[in-house]
Amino acid sequence: MTKAVLPARLRPLFETQVPEAIEPLWWETGEQLVALAPEAEIGWFDMFDKAAPLEALRRAKNLKWLNTIFAGVDWMPLDDLAARGVTLTNGSGINANVVAEFTLMAMLAFARNHADIVRCADRHEWRAPHPGRARELAGSKVLVMGYGAIGQRVGHLLQAFDAEVTPMRRSAAEGALGPDEWQARIGEFDWVVLAMPGTEETRGMISAEVIAAMKPDAVLVNVARADIVDQDALIGALHGGRLGGAILDLTDPEPLPPSHPLWDAPGAHITMHAAGLPTKSNQAMAAKRFLENCARWKRGEPLISAVDLARGY
Repeated sequence: MTKAVLPARLRPLFETQVPEAIEPLWWETGEQLVALAPEAEIGWFDMFDKAAPLEALRRAKNLKWLNTIFAGVDWMPLDDLAARGVTLTNGSGINANVVAEFTLMAMLAFARNHADIVRCADRHEWRAPHPGRARELAGSKVLVMGYGAIGQRVGHLLQAFDAEVTPMRRSAAEGALGPDEWQARIGEFDWVVLAMPGTEETRGMISAEVIAAMKPDAVLVNVARADIVDQDALIGALHGGRLGGAILDLTDPEPLPPSHPLWDAPGAHITMHAAGLPTKSNQAMAAKRFLENCARWKRGEPLISAVDLARGY
């Protein structure tokens, strides 16, 4: 009997469908997860606080397959998992619509100064119009950096708003920029959306030089990883009026301390890592994919959404 250590919060979604050859062990708290980890051959260790999952991974010496609903796996010890021969499956595509809808919401809110409207309403203060401050997505030029499931969904939704979308991909293609082309054209875009996985290659990609080359009224949107952006350079550009704004779902550190200068940077909209928060729909999709992979595991077949541990995605 293969033992699987699984999150109790998802138990109602698939408990009765787990194959008989797999014995589920359910955890509710980080302490329970760490205690059960040594028994796991199959593991699903997802928590937003990564301390307990990382400790569970250290203790899970019998682990053969690790599953996660998250698309980003750069917080995991990938080299160690590879050395131990662990198969890792992620949530690639499962969160794509959730993150894309959030991205569009944040961009529209920025374009129409929605936060200012809400603050005025909270004060019961009628907001005077500010002609010329609002902008439209229609007709704007958007560079979507990273064109996996999330980037493609963001691009699709933006096109519905009549935005002109240019993808940046690992390899150049018709209508898309490659890794050696985008930087020379960064100054053409009104919005730059970061949707790539976090890897060694992407760390620091949005450097001080890149930020300086962007349009002065451009908006940087990050739903990828905090370390892709030179955060100090971004703060300097916002305070210096050299960038139109930034929508940041990721910051360094997290949580961001109340005294951090990023909070007060002009045009900074900090969304506190909320873009990928689970919904009933994507949790059901994750449970369905896990069951499909259980059947494949039992038959010795390749698993859906297996991560290339060397590449990190």
